[in-house]
Formats: sequence, structure tokens, C-alpha cells
Amino acid sequence: MTTPVSNASEAASGGSAARGRAADVRPIIRLVRAAFVMLMILLTMLYVIRVGATPTGELSVSLAIAWWLPILVGLLLAMVFLAADVFTPTKKIQVVSGVAFGLVAGLLASWAMTQVIDLVIATWDLESDPVMQQLNIIPALKVLLGVSLSYLGISTVLQTQDEFRLVIPYVEFAKQLRGPRPVLLDTSALIDGRIADVAATGLIQQPILIPQFVLEELQVLADSQDRTKRTRGRRGLEIVAKLQRLGTADVSIDETPVSRRAVDQMLVELAAVLPASIMTTDSGLARVASIQKVAVVNIHELAEALKPAVLPGQVVTVELLRRGEHAGQAVGFLEDGTMVVAEDGEGRIGERVSMTLTSSMQTAAGRLLFARIDVGERDDPEHDPEPEPSPAPKPVRTPLGPGGERPSARNPRRG
Repeated sequence: MTTPVSNASEAASGGSAARGRAADVRPIIRLVRAAFVMLMILLTMLYVIRVGATPTGELSVSLAIAWWLPILVGLLLAMVFLAADVFTPTKKIQVVSGVAFGLVAGLLASWAMTQVIDLVIATWDLESDPVMQQLNIIPALKVLLGVSLSYLGISTVLQTQDEFRLVIPYVEFAKQLRGPRPVLLDTSALIDGRIADVAATGLIQQPILIPQFVLEELQVLADSQDRTKRTRGRRGLEIVAKLQRLGTADVSIDETPVSRRAVDQMLVELAAVLPASIMTTDSGLARVASIQKVAVVNIHELAEALKPAVLPGQVVTVELLRRGEHAGQAVGFLEDGTMVVAEDGEGRIGERVSMTLTSSMQTAAGRLLFARIDVGERDDPEHDPEPEPSPAPKPVRTPLGPGGERPSARNPRRG
């Protein structure tokens, strides 16, 4: 039977699969590099070797004068370009596109400037000036101007690439987000686990991305010798597996390469590049991301915002409006419309009374609160009905005797 930890471990091994795919590409890259070097040598040798025919008609093969110089230049160029390829393994299409666009813009600007320079020279007939002929500064000026404008174009594009996006096959000079911004989960959010319950409700419509380096950190924690760290790591991997099984969220593993630094810094950099927002429980990461203008959702703040307005044990003042379903109950409502059922409150209908909440119940129609009337309110003499005075006893009249005398209290039988 496959456990959630093993499923999450398989998810964490997605990065190793990606590295495996990269390893499959490496032989092809080596082959391309070798072909590049051989092509450079071949082209150089075609320049060096002179093939011709002798006066007698025989084939003649000879080397050019200073044949070693072209070969040396070709090898140096090959080494320079190979070094640039090898020492920049994490190339970004945005940077490459920016360099290409800046270079083209610089070359176009330099071409326009050289046309202006040629027009000025032809208008003022500077080519016939002996000083200009001796200095021969015009060609050098054109080359330096082209290099300078190309540098300025590349530098400008790279420094302002956040202000516009280079979209192949056209250039879009507007910073525009297409589709919902994805959500990046960090290690603390996965270990916390509440994100899985939130995603199960279907509330999160954006794509949920789990960076590969976050999975690697969870795997390191799960393999730790420390019991606490091991438990936290395995819980995070279980949450990853749970998220992947959900049908209400679009969850994927992001393998975008970023510079190897601290996980928090890598997360902020990745969120800025995509762009995406970060979901975390780490207040330090939230502050750093906010400083760098990256959107952050703190799960603790989200839980605080969703916390009920009232909790059992709190005292509320409610006007009782009508009888409840059971005998002795009365019903009132809070300002937000939450129903409050007051036990033994039937006699207080139509009054505002203070009650202490005892329990709550969530129903399909909403939240239902139960409360009891405070003892002080129940024993308040102002609200107790005044007892009616008992009627005074009526005097009993003793009937008079035959002679108008009242009968004696003595027993007549005793005389």
C-alpha cells in the first residue's frame, strides 16, 4: 500500500526526474559543443590551406603565410564562446531576448548616426582636409560609436525589463499579466497544513506552485536525525501529496531554475520572476517579500480574518424578539444576523438582556449561538413582578343570644 509520505516522496523526486532529463540532454550538448569546435577548425583550415594547380597540371596543396595565426584566432574564439556557454548554465530567455533586442537597437542607432556623420563629412568636404586624412579618425569614430550605442541599448533593456515584456515573435511594450497570478507555497505553509483544507473548498482558483527547492528542503527535514524535524518534514510531504490528490485545485511542481541561495531568498526571487504571490506562515519571509514588492498571503492573518466575531464565554447584549422552538427559549439576533437562542428567556421577550454565550453550532443556514441569561439579569428586582398584596381577613361576627348577650366561651356541657 502506498502511503502519503511515499507519494510525497515521489513528488519530491520530481526534481530528480527533471535532473534526469537534464542529464539526458547533456550528451547532446557535448556533441553540439564538439561539432562547434570542429566546424571552427574546419573553417580556419579552409582559409589556411591553399589548393591549386601547378603549371604542369598537377594538384598543389600549400599553407598560407603565417598559417598559425588564423588557427590561433579560431581556437581562441572557440574557447571564449565555449567558456561563455559553460559558465552560464542557468540561462534565461528574458535575458537573452533583452540582450538581442538591446544589441539590435544599438546597431540601428549607430547606423543612423554613421549616416549623419557621412552626410556632415560630404557637406563640409572634410575628406579633403589634410588633418582629417592624416588622423583617419572617422572610421574609428564610427566603430566606437557603434560599440557604445550597442552597450547602451543592452544595458537599458536589462535594467528596465520589468517595465515591458519581450514576447516572441513580437515585442509587447506593456507590463501586463495574463491569467490569474499563481500562488507559491513555502515550507512553513506546507508544514502548517491548513492550505490543504482551504484548497479543498475550491476557494483558490489560481494555480498552486510548489517550488522544487521547497520539496528538497522538506525531504532534508524528513530524513533528519532530529525527531521533531523529521516529523515536520514528513507532515509537509503528506500535505503535498494531499494537495496533488485534490480535484479542486491546480497543483504543480515548479522547476524554474534560480540562483542557489537561502530558500527564502530563492522564493522571493522566483515570485518576482514569474510573477506570483507567496503563501506562508513565516512573518519574517512576509516582511522581506513586502519590502521587495512581492505579494504575500499570511495564513495566520487569513485565519484571524475568518475567525468568528464572537466566541463561547463572551457576553453579548441582544434584544429577544420571539419564542424559540422549545419551551422557555427566546430568540434574538446579533448585528450581523447571527441567531442567538436564550435559554429560560421566554419571560424576557421584547427586552434587551445581557447573555453569556455557552456554545455554537454551524448549520447549512449559518451559525447558531446558544446563550444563558446572566444571573444578575435574572435576579434583577426591577424585572421581577411585584407580588400582589394578600387580602386582609374579614372579621367574623359572632351571633347574639336570645337576650342579646354574646355566648360565653366556656363549654356549656361543663357548666
